[in-house]
Amino acid sequence: MTSGRRYFTATSPRNSRPRPLRRPMRRERSGMSAGASRPSDPEQASNSASRYRLRDLFTPLDTLLVSGGDPRLALDPIDRVNVYGCTPSPEPEIWNFASSTAASISQAAYDRAALAREELMHKCLFDEVEVAFDARCEDMRDELRGHLQLSPRVDIVFSPSGTDTQLHALFLARAVLGVPPVTIVVGADQTGSGTAYTARGRHFSTMTASGFAVRKDGAVAGLSGDSIALPLRDAGPGIAMRPDADAVVLRAVEATIAQGAPVLLQIMDSSKLGWRAPSAACLDEIARRWPGKVQVLVDACQARLGRRRLRSYLDRGYMVLITGSKFFGGPAFSGALLVPKGLSRLIDRAGGIAPGLFEYAGRCDWPQAWITLRSRFERRPNFGQWLRWEAALTEIGSYYAVPGAFRAKALAELAAGIDCMIALSPALQAVPSGHAKVGVDDEEFAQATIFPFTLLRDGRPVSNAETCAVHRALAADMNGEISGSAADRQIAAQRCLIGQPVRLERPDGSPQAVLRLCVGARLVTEAWSADATQAQRNVQHILDRIAHVLVKIELLLDRVTGAAVPKKSAFEV
Repeated sequence: MTSGRRYFTATSPRNSRPRPLRRPMRRERSGMSAGASRPSDPEQASNSASRYRLRDLFTPLDTLLVSGGDPRLALDPIDRVNVYGCTPSPEPEIWNFASSTAASISQAAYDRAALAREELMHKCLFDEVEVAFDARCEDMRDELRGHLQLSPRVDIVFSPSGTDTQLHALFLARAVLGVPPVTIVVGADQTGSGTAYTARGRHFSTMTASGFAVRKDGAVAGLSGDSIALPLRDAGPGIAMRPDADAVVLRAVEATIAQGAPVLLQIMDSSKLGWRAPSAACLDEIARRWPGKVQVLVDACQARLGRRRLRSYLDRGYMVLITGSKFFGGPAFSGALLVPKGLSRLIDRAGGIAPGLFEYAGRCDWPQAWITLRSRFERRPNFGQWLRWEAALTEIGSYYAVPGAFRAKALAELAAGIDCMIALSPALQAVPSGHAKVGVDDEEFAQATIFPFTLLRDGRPVSNAETCAVHRALAADMNGEISGSAADRQIAAQRCLIGQPVRLERPDGSPQAVLRLCVGARLVTEAWSADATQAQRNVQHILDRIAHVLVKIELLLDRVTGAAVPKKSAFEV
């Protein structure tokens, strides 16, 4: 058996006679609410959902890791990568500087997922699948709180992705505020594409992670509402963060409340380009002027913030969206909503439920302490979501096991080196990061970890299509498409991932794409050594690889035509 890859026969250790694999039914919605087709008795629903899950654990691990999510997790039948160009099994030969988007799973994380599945199988010999699974999810909440140094009274809601988590947050905000809020999204041009739908309580895809067929942009029953999008990009000719972000946020909140609606204010920390808004002073002003009328939700899905800052958000009563992918480098998708202790008591006492949420969550997603809310949901384990979080917890634990001083030093040296290399390249133009993190609570994230840039040819930005073509070609072996020296061909052959293109609109209405080099937790973990000399060599090795990536970009710009690059794939914007 190969390291980390454990495959099992289709025979259950509990019963020697194989039974047909049963999966959740897919239900089409045709004008009726999501809850209409559910059994009226929640316990009946739970029992009906509890008989088919053990055999799912015998599915090959690679298949399980891409299950229980939306179509973005599906693998290309030829390349065997998802829409982000990532594989479900370790691919160490691919260099990954794409943590703002997604990463392929590491060997350590893959091994943990395999072991976790083995252990759950063993526990299911002595207990029901759902009971054993629920207990493991609760243990994972404790483990995540420990890694992030959170209070035991902070509750955690798991979900298949950060996009799903936004629907959970909208539901909880309604419970806290008492009436449907208007969602104000700060950085709407810098968040995930699904936010335009979830902020309004709409379906963001045609299939939910639980296997329900839905209509994209159709209302999620019980959650539909209004939203206001506030972009962060300045309207000027360059690419920079708008200087009046605080004033724009204050005006939007004031106007909404004046119309009689409370606000779910989704703030950004940090965006796809590393931007954060509004300021702490702005949030203080909102709390002073409109107490009890604004629930703040922090989009921290990039996870590029210090643990002190994270705790400060929760101490102020904010909910926080995080993922185990992005900076931490777990496999996409793994979402979680951090709920401060003050809100938890209100939520479980809330009487209403949005029936459309049954399509997006199972009982095990909610904390065990939320007894009333949990009783409304089916006992429906999502093994793919669970295993992706098992993998992510390996990366998070490994990162925080590295001494804080080294984490800060490594991120600072990598930031300085990347900034210098981008500045020296004639083919790249840095995009201002808007990075203004100078507080003590930023810890190692006082340094930028996302480095956006545009591509230039003869000093002028290349087109959106050309930028996307270069991004695709970076992930491919382009040795046969590059003429030149042996060294050039060797560089062109190296497959590497960088941050997915971010599409931005120019003032003249034409699109422009920005690429991103990203530093993630796994780079820091791999660089760490108790031997200071070796650790320094490791950091330099990472910088050497980044230089290699930039040279490949220059080669592609000079010599690759549209006909020579790989076919267009789904992992481009």
